[in-house]
Amino acid sequence: MEKIKISGAEAVIRCLLEEGVDLVYGYPGGAIMPVYDELYKFKDQLHHVLVRHEQGATHAAQGYARATGKVGVAIATSGPGATNLVTGIADAQIDSTPMVCITGQVGKHLLGSDAFQETDIIGISTPVTKWNYQVTEASEIPEIIARAFYIARSGRPGPVLIDITKNAQFDEFDFSYKKCTGIRSYTPVPKLKLDKVAEAAELINKAKKPFIVFGQGIILGQAEEQLKALIEKSGIPAGWTILGLSALPTDHPLNVGMLGMHGNYGPNLLTNECDVLIALGMRFDDRVTGNLATYAKQAKVIHFDIDPAEIDKNVKTEVAVLGDVREALDALLPLIENNKHEAWHNIFREKYQIEFDSVIKEELNPTNNKGISMGEAMEMINKHSKGDAIIVSDVGQHQMFACRYAKFNTTKSNVTSGGLGTMGFALPAAIGAKMGRPDREVVAIIGDGGFQMTIQELGTIFQTRVPVKIVVLNNEFLGMVRQWQELFFDNRYASTEMINPNFVAIAEGYYIKAKKVTKREDLDAAVAEMMASEDAYFLEVMVEKENNVFPMIPTGACVSDIRLS
Repeated sequence: MEKIKISGAEAVIRCLLEEGVDLVYGYPGGAIMPVYDELYKFKDQLHHVLVRHEQGATHAAQGYARATGKVGVAIATSGPGATNLVTGIADAQIDSTPMVCITGQVGKHLLGSDAFQETDIIGISTPVTKWNYQVTEASEIPEIIARAFYIARSGRPGPVLIDITKNAQFDEFDFSYKKCTGIRSYTPVPKLKLDKVAEAAELINKAKKPFIVFGQGIILGQAEEQLKALIEKSGIPAGWTILGLSALPTDHPLNVGMLGMHGNYGPNLLTNECDVLIALGMRFDDRVTGNLATYAKQAKVIHFDIDPAEIDKNVKTEVAVLGDVREALDALLPLIENNKHEAWHNIFREKYQIEFDSVIKEELNPTNNKGISMGEAMEMINKHSKGDAIIVSDVGQHQMFACRYAKFNTTKSNVTSGGLGTMGFALPAAIGAKMGRPDREVVAIIGDGGFQMTIQELGTIFQTRVPVKIVVLNNEFLGMVRQWQELFFDNRYASTEMINPNFVAIAEGYYIKAKKVTKREDLDAAVAEMMASEDAYFLEVMVEKENNVFPMIPTGACVSDIRLS
């Protein structure tokens, strides 16, 4: 590439364009102003979305990345602008979301002097980034940005932060760009060992009660077709973590449901009865395993993962298959024998019927006259989305209801905050998801608590005209905390009841179509109207105040101790 003499700020924009970036989220300020000046000049090539809070920029970038598989980009100024990114960065780190964050910084000569809006964002973000770097010379910019995108998207994806001093943005240098294709001492994808694949196949073929648990690694590794082929050839029932949801269509006959604290009865219970547990692209987090001392002790565990740090971290494995999950499953499939495991499946069906009779039937078709349930609200959204929408859920009871009952036909359709559990995630993430996939309907499912944490992003929706659909399931409580208080703290509802504003008036204040539903008989028509709208739409659904999410595994309990009520 021919060299041209430009400023560091212009170099930042040209580097983003070289990486194929056409959309960034951010908020300007003094230390990043030179970059914004260049953004203005390149606005026909690089679209900038002005969020209303820097945290919104990271969540929007996450939603974009999760819905598209591309790297999301967020920009902020120094000091509070940079620190406001941290929650979203931490969320992206634990959920393996590829993101590049660019922050401005005070001039090199002021570093360490406690200058106005100076914070050590490199030190602050080190624990929650895959990699970070402070640029103090303009000439460093091309190499560092190229490296940042390579690290963010390669191997197990994650967030990267680049902090650029103001002098580096102003100074000029001879610019040229070369994409990064490798870094010494960094091996993003371990070399697949075929002997380990063969060991795994032998255990799978001999198993009488095998069980597959798949996570987001299947989606990140683009191995959805391989997963489907494996379960259909082997006849093995497959359950999922909440970030694995949508990798396999929810109505697939071998899809047995969700694992975890509020997962389905059968998959949780039978984890402690299977003889071989095959973990695909998941990390055995505590919400899935419950008490590790009692988790699947009877099973031989086969763990497929791209990250060596996850092997034996929480659960001891019999066979570890390190490498790209798509490549590994391609190697495994020819070695797998055709099977049905019908008797084993019948046990899952029996457990599902118990859960249906005890929980699901009443959730989807309430008879208690206590008000609309979150489950029936989700079922109505399923009716009108036909399983083709991207569902972006916030964190809390509504999140569990969404994950339990939402229907998906297509991968990359479930966007939620899994590991960090960030309230306020959904509204900005839905903006990013819709901008990344304008061809798909995007519905945000949010509680009245989480909605108010990033409610200001309604301003971003108004300004950009992004046609997201927003559903607030309002129980006038911090519902999940209230549920714990009811079950484990003798109904002491300490600081969990919400006195809420007029949400419809607020949405209408941002010129967004809005409606409130309080009666069951009005729900169908309201959801239909929302889904038919070509513009953004806000729907508030007043739901049962003390509706609990079941099944439930209490914190620290064995997965076999799952409660149905």
